[in-house]
Amino acid sequence: MAEYWRSLIERMLIMHEFSRRGALKATAGIGAGAVVLPGISAAEAPAVSAAGKGPGDVKCKPAKLTGRIVRPNDAGYADASLGWDELFVHYPLVIVYAQNTQDVVNALTWARQNNVALRVRSGRHSLEGWSNVDNGIVIDVSELKSARIDTHSNVATVGAGLTQLEAVTMLAKKDLAVTTGSEGTVGLSGATLGGGFGFLNRWLGMACDSLIGAEVVLASGAECAKVVKADLHHNSDLLWALRGAGNGNFGIVTSLTYKVAPLKSVAYVQATWNGLGDLHAVFDTWQRTAPIADNRLGSQLEVHRNKILLFAVLAEGAETEAKKLLAPILSVGSPVVSTQVGNWGDVYAGFQIPTQADPANWKFFSQFTSKPFPEQAISLIGSFMQDAPSEASNFFTQSFGGAVRRSPRGGTAFPHRDAIFYSEPGAGWGTRGQAGSGDAITPQAQAWIAEFSQALRPYVNGAYVNVPNIGMQEWETAYWGSNFDRLREIKAKYDPYNVFQYEQSIPPATLHGHP
Repeated sequence: MAEYWRSLIERMLIMHEFSRRGALKATAGIGAGAVVLPGISAAEAPAVSAAGKGPGDVKCKPAKLTGRIVRPNDAGYADASLGWDELFVHYPLVIVYAQNTQDVVNALTWARQNNVALRVRSGRHSLEGWSNVDNGIVIDVSELKSARIDTHSNVATVGAGLTQLEAVTMLAKKDLAVTTGSEGTVGLSGATLGGGFGFLNRWLGMACDSLIGAEVVLASGAECAKVVKADLHHNSDLLWALRGAGNGNFGIVTSLTYKVAPLKSVAYVQATWNGLGDLHAVFDTWQRTAPIADNRLGSQLEVHRNKILLFAVLAEGAETEAKKLLAPILSVGSPVVSTQVGNWGDVYAGFQIPTQADPANWKFFSQFTSKPFPEQAISLIGSFMQDAPSEASNFFTQSFGGAVRRSPRGGTAFPHRDAIFYSEPGAGWGTRGQAGSGDAITPQAQAWIAEFSQALRPYVNGAYVNVPNIGMQEWETAYWGSNFDRLREIKAKYDPYNVFQYEQSIPPATLHGHP
């Protein structure tokens, strides 16, 4: 591992020297031009002309990067440039860990003045590696961890750097909660801005439904940046867009304000069926009961190569009530069942798996379902799981229905309100920290995901932007349905120069060449 990263640093240093001779151009991101090199301040960099950018644009003073800055020749660069999914490796010119909103303003201005491709990052769980970029700047907000909770109004304003575990733990200490996903290391902001669902979504709605305000750093004029508030009274169209399409499309969210809910305790149930012999009965019973159960009950089903797992959380419920609601599923076969009742923060922390125990590489395919799977679809799941490329591979589901069907005041860009459940096949392989350890399995895993997802197409619809489908042709409507045209209009209003872009970003309505 040390040799691998040493060679990486050597390559970056060679790139650095080569670039000083003016030969290196930013290749990541459309329209990236001259690159400012590590060690060169914006004041020393060549100015970028604003000609043709539009009348009335105001030039800013040359920006200087502030915050905690990591460059290719720094000791921490290897770790700082690596995401959770180690299948994707990128080599940014500089990573800025913002310590406050002004650091974000400075970094965005610097990137624009020097025509450097940029990406925004928080929890590093971008599942196609799109929060990182070669030869560009990564603006990382993961160290913005402020929190202010008003227990009288049940409103919480938090920095965009909180992980889901940190947010759940902090709120639970005050007997409060908001919808989050089940993986604690995922960034709260990233999950929320793409929609956000987990055990509490049937009770509280999507995570984005509870988002009532945000502080956002936008591109301004030809080369500047500015800070705005988005809520129901200020830039309400931007708030609507952030609720389900906010990741990397319009600006950089630095803080989020949520309406949170009282939650003193939960009942947590886990059941395990050995083998796949009960798959048909378990899956069919779950899909026909979980989406219409008491709204306080949220559940997930996971199918592995040699076992089926059920996880369920009943908000403000007792063990006996939870088991009664789950009785139709638990009566199938002879599952091993365990239960726990307690504070949501303690329960949530208890089912976390350390990142180092996860495989290094992952590939997923996301999809929603509005009608129960027929028998042949369940058979497909069993068939593909028996041929899964690794022990960690699984078919994951999340129950919908309940509060997910109701949009909050002001609406959201998240369109999948009529789904009865969400699902995804996922393949995990390779060993963390060992570059190339999964290379032999990578083609098999990617082919398995592609074939599995294609086989399920007749039974599913749409896709989840937080689990992007890289090969999908009509991803725009798969993620956002009929909301896509409105999102393009909002993009044109708040980011007309398309500063915030990545492989499947929303283009402004005025961008030529896009239908």
